[in-house]
Amino acid sequence: MRSSDRNSGGNRNPRGGSGSGSGSGSGGGANRRGGGADRRGGGADRRGGGAERRGGDTGRRGETPQRPSKPRPEERRYDVGTTGQSGANRPGGMPRTKSSGNLPGNRGRSNPPARPRELDAQIEERNRERHSKPKLNLPKTFPGAEQEGERLQKVLARAGMGSRRACEELIEQRRVEVNGKIVTEQGMRVDPDRDEVKVDGLTVATQSYLFFALNKPAGVVSTMEDPDGRQCLGDYVTNRETRLFHVGRLDTETEGLILLTNHGELAHRLTHPRYGVKKTYLAAIQGPLPRDLGKQLKDGIELEDGWARADHFRIVQNTGKNYLVEVTLHEGRKHIVRRMLAEAGFPVDRLVRTSFGPIPLGDQKSGWLRRLTNTEVGMLMREVEL
Repeated sequence: MRSSDRNSGGNRNPRGGSGSGSGSGSGGGANRRGGGADRRGGGADRRGGGAERRGGDTGRRGETPQRPSKPRPEERRYDVGTTGQSGANRPGGMPRTKSSGNLPGNRGRSNPPARPRELDAQIEERNRERHSKPKLNLPKTFPGAEQEGERLQKVLARAGMGSRRACEELIEQRRVEVNGKIVTEQGMRVDPDRDEVKVDGLTVATQSYLFFALNKPAGVVSTMEDPDGRQCLGDYVTNRETRLFHVGRLDTETEGLILLTNHGELAHRLTHPRYGVKKTYLAAIQGPLPRDLGKQLKDGIELEDGWARADHFRIVQNTGKNYLVEVTLHEGRKHIVRRMLAEAGFPVDRLVRTSFGPIPLGDQKSGWLRRLTNTEVGMLMREVEL
């Protein structure tokens, strides 16, 4: 009984198990088949959804896209520095930039945001401040820069005493003096308008003065301009930028040395009787001459405008009755030499001025103009205490 019960129980359990198992298995299979159907139905639904989406895409491609609504003020973006339509007025509010999405490397990348207008304004302001800085008064680093005036060697070089190196050698040789004191050190500063500069005891014309010597031919009028159109002294210096004037006068028929300059004080002193600047003339007269003619001229000849005296007289040449005499005097009255010799009984056939103070005519040709050397200018200034 136990075995049969056990067998039957065992058989019952398997059967029951098999029955229930078959039932449950068949039910599970049905469920699985139902799930498969459901899955197939879901796939159909998905396929239907895809078809709907494809239909929707087809519909959208066929339709005209609508412009989105204008963004609100807080959503607007401004594209500063680019041309064309601003980002606020474009679809989506995005600015148009140069980084186009059509380039191979830029596909799928978003455009970088534009800089705000306030930032660009700040950058522009910083750039302007950097390039428009006020001029700084930097401290002078070389010695003597705070002093006024010019370096002495530069003034001497501009006056024509040589190169700057040559002028420095003059200072080293103790040949230069300023206001009566010998200069012993380099780099001294002077004022050309107020300080007196001398080299070897002769004053140097430190300003931009001009000094010329002209051998005036006969027939030239001693004026810078002649209203009658006659040849005058101005015809020889027409190419000069600075206005020149003549020192003293010579008769129209008198030849010889006449000075031209733009130094007013020097010209005034050279012609003033107080300074007694001597002028020397050669006169051609007819003889015979008395032995005391020189004494008569030195003692004085009475003329219409007063007495006139010669400082020196000598006979230079004598050929028969033709005499060439030299007369030196410090007066500058009109026709003074001609009138003196004519009053003594010897009219002048030809008159030439051969020197003016320390400046000789030398072998300068008639009608030639030359510039005086610095030494000659210094001797003229010493003659009139300048």
